[in-house]
Amino acid sequence: MTELSLQLSKTQSHLLGTPALAILLTLIAYFVAVAIFRKLRQPVWCPPVLLAGLLLAAALSLCSISYPQYQAGAAWLTFLLAPATVALGVPLHQQIHHIRALWKPILVTVPLAATMAVIYALGIAWALGASGEVLASLAPKSVTAPIAIGINQQIGGSVSLMMGGLLVTGVVASLFVDWLVSWLGISDDRLIGLTLGINGHAIGTVRAFEISAQAGAFSSLGMGLTGIFTALVLPFALALLDIL
Repeated sequence: MTELSLQLSKTQSHLLGTPALAILLTLIAYFVAVAIFRKLRQPVWCPPVLLAGLLLAAALSLCSISYPQYQAGAAWLTFLLAPATVALGVPLHQQIHHIRALWKPILVTVPLAATMAVIYALGIAWALGASGEVLASLAPKSVTAPIAIGINQQIGGSVSLMMGGLLVTGVVASLFVDWLVSWLGISDDRLIGLTLGINGHAIGTVRAFEISAQAGAFSSLGMGLTGIFTALVLPFALALLDIL
């Protein structure tokens, strides 16, 4: 038994030196999460990405794999987030005529919504006595991961805390947008999609595509514009105000 444990330990150490184990664990966690999500009849409050994250965390704990070890192996997955985000330009192109018709409301809404998302996150965290690192980690919580990581590096936050904030924000935003849409009787997919993209980034965009292609396109637009605006303004604003 001891010899078997030693052999397994050596195998795990070897695999940790390559991306193989991190990739395998990530894929298994995601596909199992999708199966559970479908079994639960696709609840908005429990998307596959949340389930996959919980399953992956449990697997890393059981295998005694630290987050830095996993992160090193899964680095290429993080790299692929950027081209995946760029690929959302395809549905945007398909809906360009609808976007042109609403460019003025969009131009007004996105900067205001992105600014408010940062203000209330920093305000609540500051009122609860959060440190500068926590504030920096939560500031880009409404921005899609590839852009948020870049912002986080500029303002000095924690990547792991920031990713947790992104996950919670996406899930809660999708849940509340669904609830508000039902409560207010809103049926315009363009408005629903834009709201999901601005507030729920990638997770909200996944939810928007479940509604319709039009909602998904407008969610992609909201997510992209929010990320660009926040990336350009947030580091400069925080430095100017000397908040962190």
